[in-house]
Parts: sequence; structure tokens; C-alpha cells
Amino acid sequence: MQADKKKITRLLKTARGQMDGILKMVEEDRYCIDISQQLMATEAILNKANKEILTAHLKCCVADAKSDEEKEAKIDELVSMLGKILK
Repeated sequence: MQADKKKITRLLKTARGQMDGILKMVEEDRYCIDISQQLMATEAILNKANKEILTAHLKCCVADAKSDEEKEAKIDELVSMLGKILK
């Protein structure tokens, strides 16, 4: 993985902390909208981490592919992943 590991780790630890908070909110029967807002905030952090990883993949793995065939395969992988994300 070529992405900034410190940045990715920080984002994922933040998301994990938010998930712990959301679980506590559910256990405490907190207001549904408040729980939903925290879920959306967590999704945003996970999306940001995924964007960082995919950007690094494009800049490093795809750009550094040794052959046109390898590059095409990596581009196909990325297109497939984007299809899943945008679904």
C-alpha cells in the first residue's frame, strides 16, 4: 500500500471511535436522527480513507505498471472498484 499510513491509520481509528460511540448511543436508546448523523459522519471518514487509498493506487500501482497489459488490468480493477462504490 502506497497511501500515507499515518493518515489512513488516524482516519480508521477515528471511525472506530465513532462506531463505539454509535453503539453506545444505540444501547442508550438515543434519538434516531442523532444516531443517523453519527453514522453519516463515520461513512464520510471511511470514504475519505478509501479515496486516499485509491488515489495512491492510481498514482503508484497503475502509473508504475511495467507493461500495457498490466496497466490495463490495474485500470480494470479500479473501474470495477469504482462501480461498487458508485452503486
